[in-house]
Amino acid sequence: MAKSYLDSLLGEREKIQLVARQHWFILISSIALEIFTILVIMAAIVTAAILFPNTILLAFVIGFALLMIPMVSMIRDILIYSHHEYIITNLRVIQLSGIFNKQVIDSSLEKVNDVKLAQSALGRIYNYGDVEILTASELGVNLFRRIESPVTFKTAMLNAKARLDSGQGWHAPDASESVPALLAQLDGLRKQGVLTEEEFQQKKAQLLAKI
Repeated sequence: MAKSYLDSLLGEREKIQLVARQHWFILISSIALEIFTILVIMAAIVTAAILFPNTILLAFVIGFALLMIPMVSMIRDILIYSHHEYIITNLRVIQLSGIFNKQVIDSSLEKVNDVKLAQSALGRIYNYGDVEILTASELGVNLFRRIESPVTFKTAMLNAKARLDSGQGWHAPDASESVPALLAQLDGLRKQGVLTEEEFQQKKAQLLAKI
């Protein structure tokens, strides 16, 4: 199965906790003009076909050409919306945007100092709001505007941070998984002459004792 761009961003043992997007209000507001334009053009085509039946073919050709402009613009806006994601993992918060050219902004949960949530009355009714992350990094502030289910997003982030701070957010590899890989690395070093046979056997015994 092909690896998604988001999967390629994840580090070893990093797990996704929550994926969110901006509220659907954002999408509707960005494509409202395109929808209105499409309806106007379609109405004009029908009107022209009724009033000027002799030019119906020409009306449909011109109308279809004009329809392509708002339709392409609407598809572009939908793709931009669907590719703008806010991801919480067990280690960080990632803001991912862009269809072909990707932009990634992430904040380590370890450096998160405070999380602010702002919801208007309308935002509480339709379940959207702004989440602001204050960190100790150079970026300082990471603001997510009009995000869907902001309370759930903030809670998931704080829970992930709490687990990380308590040592539960990151687990070292199991001995059964790490020992074979380490043995292979040690054997490679032995073959390269970096480790002597005695050193290799000693390290090997230490690793096998952990299983």
